[in-house]
Amino acid sequence: MSWLKDHKKHLRRVVQLSIPAVLAQISSIIMQYIDAAMAGTLGAGATAAIGLVSSTTWLFGGLCMGAAAGFSVQTAQLIGGGQEERARSVLRQALLCTFLFGLMLSAAGIGISRRLPVWLGGEPDVCVNASRYFFLYACALPAIQLRHTAGNMLQCSGDMRTPSQLNILMCVLDVVFNAGLIFPSRVVALPGMSVIVPGAGLGVAGAALGTALAEAVTALLMLYAVCFRSASLRLRGHSSWRPEKRCLKTAFRLALPMALEHTILCGAQIAGTRIVAPLGTTAIAANSLAVTAESLCYMPGYGIGAAATTLVGQSIGAGGQQEAKNYARLSVGLGMGIMTCTGALMFLGAPLMFRALTPDPAIRILGTKVLRIEAFAEPMFAASIVAAGALRGAGDTLVPSILNLASMWGVRITLSLVLAPSFGLTGVWLAMCAELCVRGMLFLIRLLRGKWLRRKLV
Repeated sequence: MSWLKDHKKHLRRVVQLSIPAVLAQISSIIMQYIDAAMAGTLGAGATAAIGLVSSTTWLFGGLCMGAAAGFSVQTAQLIGGGQEERARSVLRQALLCTFLFGLMLSAAGIGISRRLPVWLGGEPDVCVNASRYFFLYACALPAIQLRHTAGNMLQCSGDMRTPSQLNILMCVLDVVFNAGLIFPSRVVALPGMSVIVPGAGLGVAGAALGTALAEAVTALLMLYAVCFRSASLRLRGHSSWRPEKRCLKTAFRLALPMALEHTILCGAQIAGTRIVAPLGTTAIAANSLAVTAESLCYMPGYGIGAAATTLVGQSIGAGGQQEAKNYARLSVGLGMGIMTCTGALMFLGAPLMFRALTPDPAIRILGTKVLRIEAFAEPMFAASIVAAGALRGAGDTLVPSILNLASMWGVRITLSLVLAPSFGLTGVWLAMCAELCVRGMLFLIRLLRGKWLRRKLV
């Protein structure tokens, strides 16, 4: 009976932390829906412009997340071990180092923004808007980095609610800013009157600028929350901001495998974009919107994975290996169950999703077809996402990175090259479905073997 009681307690804790984390993840992906849907009203070319550089924006965003995780996992274990002063020291170093890293990423992104769409094989009329979109995204990278860092720190301290609320606010701000920046000034007819709605008419560039402004405002609010409002992490007095060798070395050891993983994974996604690009504007747009539509389905997995990182990290820090094991397995089971349901909903609701995202009938038909293929991979995709979050909480980042890389390049890209010439975009998504199933199996094996339980960072 005591085992059952502990089991229920652990499951309740997983659910309590997962709900706000899931909401935060869903809100972040809704921003992609907002950009895609609002810019999509301008035509297939606008959708294709955003889709062409989307894999590269994921690469830069993934590097930001990796840098933030290198410090936040340490924070989770320190708080679990009752060492709050050291956790605050890690926070100070994280803010300083990741901001500098964000500036470096921004400079690199601005430097490649003009030629990137050409390297990706975009058509000339698509490349102009794609270049503008990526340039503005790159300018916002320091704010994006600080939002990830502050949000991760709050989550690893056990505060999932604040990042969730701020990410929801970011979606609202994105709608407001986009509405004023994408479309030109226009007259809106209301009952008994007409109202002039001002607008900048920037098109695709307006979508990027609106998102950048929403990111900047949210980053400032997230920094205020972690530095001045967090019960565990708020900065007190005049403590030193000088980097410490031990902290930086641990952060580097955690972040480097994740950074390499994101680089090569997104390199694979960029290679996938190169495979899709010759299939034409309709295929590029359908592929981009299908990826955006699917992301709403798997964002709950990332939210539960974030909760698993916190729970496993704090348990390992407190010396509770069995508790960490229980949290990891319960989190994976919960993630697989939820994403099985969302996969079924995605299969049934695919036509409605595309109706909301684009007015183009050809894009709707092709996008619905490929999205339904992916629905069958969602349970195993969940296993890989949540298991990776649990392993990260224990400081196990190298082996999961290797598993991701082997699966992506060994299965997805290879199969895509074989299937795309004969089956077009459908073949690319069949390859993706097969690869996600293989990846899920690899992560389940890693999790169940239990070698990761012997790790401790602090």
